[in-house]
Amino acid sequence: MKKITQWVIGACAAFALICTPVSMNAQSLSPSTKWHWEKGTIVIDTPERPAGQEHALGMKAPKLNVVRVGFVGLGMRGPGAVERFTYIPGVQIVALCDYEKDRAEKCQDILRKASLPPAAIYSGAEGYKELCQREDVDLVYIAADWDHHFPIAKCALENGKHTAIEVPSAMNLEQCWELINLSEKTRKHCMILENCCYDWFEMNTLNMAQQGVFGEVIRAQGAYIHNLDEFWDYYWKNGKEDKLGWRLRYNKENRGDVYATHGLGPVAQALDIHRGDRMTTLVAMDTKSVHGKALVEKATGEKCDNFRNGDHTTTLIRTENGKVIEIQHDVMNPQPYNRLYQLTGTKGFANKYPVEGYALDSEQMAASGVQPKVDNLSTHSFLPKEEMEALVAKYQHPILKKYGEMAKEVGGHGGMDFIMDSRLVYCLQNGLPLDMDVYDLAEWCSLAELGAISMDNGCAAVAFPDFTRGHWNDVKGYKHAFATPEEEAASMKIAEEFTAKQKELGAKEWEKIAKKEAKAAKKAAKK
Repeated sequence: MKKITQWVIGACAAFALICTPVSMNAQSLSPSTKWHWEKGTIVIDTPERPAGQEHALGMKAPKLNVVRVGFVGLGMRGPGAVERFTYIPGVQIVALCDYEKDRAEKCQDILRKASLPPAAIYSGAEGYKELCQREDVDLVYIAADWDHHFPIAKCALENGKHTAIEVPSAMNLEQCWELINLSEKTRKHCMILENCCYDWFEMNTLNMAQQGVFGEVIRAQGAYIHNLDEFWDYYWKNGKEDKLGWRLRYNKENRGDVYATHGLGPVAQALDIHRGDRMTTLVAMDTKSVHGKALVEKATGEKCDNFRNGDHTTTLIRTENGKVIEIQHDVMNPQPYNRLYQLTGTKGFANKYPVEGYALDSEQMAASGVQPKVDNLSTHSFLPKEEMEALVAKYQHPILKKYGEMAKEVGGHGGMDFIMDSRLVYCLQNGLPLDMDVYDLAEWCSLAELGAISMDNGCAAVAFPDFTRGHWNDVKGYKHAFATPEEEAASMKIAEEFTAKQKELGAKEWEKIAKKEAKAAKKAAKK
């Protein structure tokens, strides 16, 4: 793909220039995005909500006693998701789909190991369409390459399925708006699979923030700093002529923070984004590309003069309530893994990378319900180990209490993947709003295009569109939804009974398959 080659400046009216890109090849920039200058800021237009649609804030769907799942994309992330779902009661894995048929079929071994019935197999460029059309699929779980997240999700929603999409779930604003409209229209959930919201430190810190431990949180930092030199070769390549693989190619062709959600998701929850506050303005800038160009030249043997993304991108965001968020992205340079996660409050401080700790003085520690054993605590340094452990124990998040130990056994990025999947199923089974809605998806993924627009225009300030279209202040404070203990027990009983029957059925089916395989092997040996 080529850089944006041409922009047309429309007519000037009412002190504003309406700007629409004419040639737009970078996927992170959508042709339909319209914006204008207003007092030195680029203002992104918010399209009107189509007639007959209602917002999806706090949206509930009818309870699903059993969640029937189809998985699409079984390369790097997909097989792990399939395995994790085998540990969740009340799940039926109905279908497996990948562009390459053998990768889908290989995941049958996961079901076999779990004594669950084999799933239907779909493959090829349009196999996902057949999967989405199945009447016995409730949820489509998407872990394909980035280019295909949106078309698969769109197809799933159009066919009346709940949709869960790996990050980034939408690559530009046009895709964000279309997913919003589809979710609002169909009343089906469209969830971003942002697993970092479920890491231990993030969840406990969120609970502390919600309980006022840090006072008012006024600044937050997040990042995805992860040198991918060891991983570039493992990203899927479309034939022998594809020297780069999909992820390196995406970074070559697109500018902006193309993978913002790991850093942004947890801090957005702590700051109640579209639940009493909203992101209003960003400014983005990047370094020149050095490492990226070198990677392309090494892979192709040819000089690279058009690597669009900088090696390191920094985005500053201001909210309606005067908070500031800083987000960074760097997958090129030799830095230790770092998501930065940091909250600065008026009475305390939380930091995860590179040093994990909390800073509270003695007075605030005591006010938070934990009596310090050290009298002279000050915010000039992190809490001693004993005080920190006491604070974490008091504010352990309820979700970690429920899933934490099991998550450590099942795994998936230390267990946070399993917690994410378990919460998704829990909410569907109990008819509750999901932890992350379609507006979270749009806001967190929008940094790619908004940041690119900022940098392509001299690092200008860019005003966010209102993805809720006027409803960002309806809900006061971010909250996880829970069923009553009685409702939980009832839904879990149904779920466990179903899974027990599935395992009985699966054991019988795999026994039959094993006999057929043995007979075929014996026949082949005689030839």
